[in-house]
Amino acid sequence: MDIIVNTYFKQVDTSEPDFIKRFKGAAQVKMKSQLENKQVFDFLGTFALGKDRELPERLQKKYAELNALSAALVYEDIDKSLIRKDLDADRAFKLIRWSIEGYQNELLQRLEGQKIASIDFKPYWEELYGYPDILKKSFYIEKEDLA
Repeated sequence: MDIIVNTYFKQVDTSEPDFIKRFKGAAQVKMKSQLENKQVFDFLGTFALGKDRELPERLQKKYAELNALSAALVYEDIDKSLIRKDLDADRAFKLIRWSIEGYQNELLQRLEGQKIASIDFKPYWEELYGYPDILKKSFYIEKEDLA
């Protein structure tokens, strides 16, 4: 878990105020890091996919902290002025966030019980990359409207 915090998390551009761009950037960093540190991500994936496993309390705490840090990287200091003016920005952002989290939860359910080392994640990454574009088109101000 320390490797993920010290390598992957430090590469995420938290100065990017556009949630969609930041999310895509974080996903790309994660994919690259996952390829470079396959064993580390496989090990961490056993926590996510092995709901029936009892972890020692110190690892449960550390895993919860890792998840909180991960959420903060992606969701904090987002520029909600990019949301269309005819929408409530806070509610629209919640819908965007719920969509992303919903996809992640659905994916975890589909993969639950599988051996993480045997999963080809490439199709899942490709599937994931399509969703932010739909969300941006649905909730963001059109480029022409920014001028």
